[in-house]
Amino acid sequence: MTQFAIGQLASAAGVGIDTVRYYERSGLLKPAKRSASGYRKYGEGELDRLNFIRRAQHLGFSLGEIGELLAISSRGDVKAMYQAAKVRLDDIDKRITELHRMRDALANLMSGCPREGMDVDCPILRALLHKEASQ
Repeated sequence: MTQFAIGQLASAAGVGIDTVRYYERSGLLKPAKRSASGYRKYGEGELDRLNFIRRAQHLGFSLGEIGELLAISSRGDVKAMYQAAKVRLDDIDKRITELHRMRDALANLMSGCPREGMDVDCPILRALLHKEASQ
């Protein structure tokens, strides 16, 4: 079985050493075994777990949610995993809808901007200075 020092594990997973320590402190990684000289030693299971965490982060899961996903994964509960993914997907869809709304509002303001002249003629500036910016 392959053993990794903390730097080797971090490098293999594409994260920093401080990230490994943080995940260990926060409970996402089990505390490392120690060598006779006191150095942390990790196995392939910890590398797999770090890769799981990174992939889940790339899908937009928070560290708290990832902790839940790890627990679900250890139970092999496919239904719960699907439900967690569905909740995340719904959140992403809501965020996309909000981003479209913001984009449309900004594009609308930009379309009326003369691009030169006095600032009173700029609907972007007017919107930011007045109540209409929050609409």
